[in-house]
Amino acid sequence: MKKTLLSALALCLTFAAKAQLTARPQVNVVPVPASIEEKTGTLTLQGTNARYFANSESAERMAKLYAAYLDANFGLKLQKGTMQDAHVIFSDDDHLPREGYQLTITNRKAVLQGHEAGLFYGLQTLQQISRNKTKLGLVLPQVTIKDQPRFGYRGVMLDVGRYYLPVNYIKQYIDVIASLKLNRFHWHLTEDQGWRIEIKKYPRLTTVGSQRKETSKGHLSENKFDGTPHGGFYTQEEVKDIVAYAAERFVTVVPEIEMPGHATAALASYPQLGCTGGPYEVSTKWGVHKEVFCAGNDETFTFLEDVLTEILPLFPSQYIHIGGDECPKDRWKQCAKCQSRIKALGLKDEHELQSYFISRMEKFLNAKGRKIIGWDEILEGGLAPDATVMSWRGEAGGKEAARQRHDVIMTPNTYLYLDYYQGAPSGEPLAIGGYLPLDKVYGYEPLPADLTPEEQKHIIGVQGNVWTEYIPSGPVSDYFTFPRALALAEITWSPKAKKDYTDFRKRMRGVLYDLDKRGVNFRIPEAIGAENTVIADPSGGGGEGVGASTIQNAAQRSVVKLEPPMAGAAIHYTLDGSEPTVKSPVAGAPIIIAPKRDETITLKYIVTLPESGRSSGVYSNTYTRKSYKPAVSVTPAGKGIKFQGYFKTFTAAAKVSGTADTSGVMNDFSIRAFQRHPAFGAIFEGYVKVDEDGLYEIASTSDDGSIVSIDGEEIVQNDGEHAPTTQTGIVPLRRGYHRIKVQYFDAGGGDMLKINIGVKGKQSLNLRNALFH
Repeated sequence: MKKTLLSALALCLTFAAKAQLTARPQVNVVPVPASIEEKTGTLTLQGTNARYFANSESAERMAKLYAAYLDANFGLKLQKGTMQDAHVIFSDDDHLPREGYQLTITNRKAVLQGHEAGLFYGLQTLQQISRNKTKLGLVLPQVTIKDQPRFGYRGVMLDVGRYYLPVNYIKQYIDVIASLKLNRFHWHLTEDQGWRIEIKKYPRLTTVGSQRKETSKGHLSENKFDGTPHGGFYTQEEVKDIVAYAAERFVTVVPEIEMPGHATAALASYPQLGCTGGPYEVSTKWGVHKEVFCAGNDETFTFLEDVLTEILPLFPSQYIHIGGDECPKDRWKQCAKCQSRIKALGLKDEHELQSYFISRMEKFLNAKGRKIIGWDEILEGGLAPDATVMSWRGEAGGKEAARQRHDVIMTPNTYLYLDYYQGAPSGEPLAIGGYLPLDKVYGYEPLPADLTPEEQKHIIGVQGNVWTEYIPSGPVSDYFTFPRALALAEITWSPKAKKDYTDFRKRMRGVLYDLDKRGVNFRIPEAIGAENTVIADPSGGGGEGVGASTIQNAAQRSVVKLEPPMAGAAIHYTLDGSEPTVKSPVAGAPIIIAPKRDETITLKYIVTLPESGRSSGVYSNTYTRKSYKPAVSVTPAGKGIKFQGYFKTFTAAAKVSGTADTSGVMNDFSIRAFQRHPAFGAIFEGYVKVDEDGLYEIASTSDDGSIVSIDGEEIVQNDGEHAPTTQTGIVPLRRGYHRIKVQYFDAGGGDMLKINIGVKGKQSLNLRNALFH
């Protein structure tokens, strides 16, 4: 094993002795193993007396990595010994699943069994539970872990086409994802804004295509530029080095060479490959561009085959990603060569021309012993025979491909686009849009319930994607990727039945400490136990009602216990509306918050890390004391909710008004009847019936904006143009009927509206039975 692997992985999952001094070790592992059997005893590794034994070259490499880890973090010298005197045994066992392992720790020794990748993944687990240093030595829990991954393909995509990221950062990125048992690094190497890999037969791809004169600043609508040139590319020698580096960590690098769209940088280098012949320039703007490879020009295919001929020796990956997404057909429709090819091949239209393009490239790669992956647009016009589909526009493309018996990698933007916002935009770095908090990533289930078991077998993997339009550097990339990649790791590795978000938040505290110690600039999560709270005031309506467990005696107070999101972190807070700093009080004990009737107190806090000293942005939670809303006296005409539909463009849900194009009554808050229109708005009004007093949580998930009001008060504010986003509000309601109003608009593109109402911890209302007009 190369020295670089020893030194780099020795730092993986590091944990300083000062962080935990408990004698009782915890089995906190991310991703959670398939099977854990804990026992009460421990194994202690002491000073220079600890010995290891390994039964193969592969096992010896893992043993040396573990020894380096113990030395670097605890000063513990793990020496080579014999089978008889060893305290830690690394056993190469090829009878276990290919990536599986078994770790057995008794009060006498620890035994790690696996074969190559399995041993490596077992080592990651062993290091995660090697965190409890006491005066006696390093204390390991007695445990038996039997583990193997749920999916074979467990990936992260990093886009370097928009911004070049240096080699040392790429290696660190691979180190971290490998430590999380992710095994595919999808490297997005070419884009409209830059070509990032050396192709010796076509030198202009790097002398011209890797450079742009400036970069779009802010969102597309702002039309501003930074005036600073940007460029960079990877030589073939650098690529070989990165691929080998990844292989040592059991990570396969999957290259992506975009075609037929996202080709502006290539066309700027070789204009004859486009339909118009140019001139072209490397794009300075984000978005989808009309300039694409000419599908009627044989020179285009010669060029791409030459490029792939140089690419293939660099990447031993079974898969080569050829993009296939966001390819406008405007130029093809106007191009004599493209139209001539459509006619000569008897194709129906330009979509079938794209299918021809992808199939032709697939045949070339198949002849070289490789398979293609493409984004779900490759379904359009007919899918290439042996293609694997990456489903990014939701799950629809993936499900259709699986039904056609094609392999699928699930990567829906609604759950796995790690360039989306993680919190309120006002407190986050500029992002492309959307809203994808950690808990939503963690909640993703990759096997759609409406596929048959046979069809589900074609879902071979899951991948998170980091697009870099608004991610100009390694530290910003880290911020967007982590800790959401920890949730991704658990989705891809752990059995569905083992997933528990509350438990995950506690287990990941140690991993975040490790990442901080290694200098990874992850987003610091919110504190555990922080949530918006409504204290139901029983006065004015008689009786405390359901949900009154949040009321703490006559003072009407809330007891807030905040836990740091990672080991060793500190929480500094304020309650007076001021911005917290490291000089603000530390939330070491429960915080008593006692709002007056109809008052809201805002708890603001920051989380400060122990190793780097970094602080999070300012997070806030509201604590409101509200009186119960009395039920309205009404006798409804019947079940269902009244609606008004408006078939025009709005910029906000609050602005939906005017003369309705359609109206009536429907069973629930459905926008299905309006979805054939490119843009629309809707207003729903009526009553919701609740059968018991309680603190009701109302959730609205919408794409684009929505507003939910109860008895004239706005409870959920989810307005604005955005990807699917969930916002919630809490309101105390007396049993009976309450006026409800939902406003919604869709500005074009994706559309979604889901309303959920229920007492927290209980079954939600069946709205078809609870809505009246």
